[in-house]
This record gives sequence, C-alpha cells and structure tokens, in this order.
Amino acid sequence: MYDMVIELENEPGALAKVATAISDAGVNISAATCTADAATAELHILVPHPEPVRHALAITNTAITREREVVVVQAHDRPGELAELANRVARAGVNIDLLYVATNSRVVFGSEDLEGLRAALEGVAVG
Repeated sequence: MYDMVIELENEPGALAKVATAISDAGVNISAATCTADAATAELHILVPHPEPVRHALAITNTAITREREVVVVQAHDRPGELAELANRVARAGVNIDLLYVATNSRVVFGSEDLEGLRAALEGVAVG
C-alpha cells in the first residue's frame, strides 16, 4: 500500500475535486486524513497502486508532494491494540514516523526503515 500526500488549497471544493479525480480513475481510497492551516491542507490518502492516482491528479494539475510505501496491519478494535503494535515495533528498534487508522480496523505505519517495520509486524501486516 502507498501513502500519498497531496497539498491542496484550503477552500471549498478542493477535497471534492481530488476525490472525484481518484474515483474517476477507478481507485478506491482505503484511508484518508487531512490537516490544514488557513491557506493550505495536507491530505494523506492510502491507495493500493499509486500510478493511476498520479495520472488522475496530473490531469487536474494537482501535485502529489510525497509518496511512500507503508505497512498496513489488521488490528482488533479494542483497548491496548495500538500500544501492543507500537511496542512490538519499538522492541525491534524501528522508529515510526507515520501512523493513521484506515477502514476495517487497519492501522497504517510508516518508517524510513520499511524492512525493519515489516519484520517487526510480521504475522499481522497485510500490505
């Protein structure tokens, strides 16, 4: 799975434009999170394949500012689940630098040490 970061103007319709372009390209957004200040918003989306998203957004003149492969874990919706996963990664000496929750109780992890992250989450990682 890939986390893609798209910088948008913080104005009505900006998210709708991006979501429509990705949908029209036939890509399902598995997760999304957005933070904004007064002028711009940073949208993170989780997608299985980045190529059609790149193409769809290029057509709309929307820039992808960053993209990276991430590890997705199927989590249980219960207290302590995130703590257990984070401790598992910490014990492996891997630093987590991206985290968000996706649809269907999945947790998205990012790290500069992607292989170490995969190894730490072996047995629970789904993507």
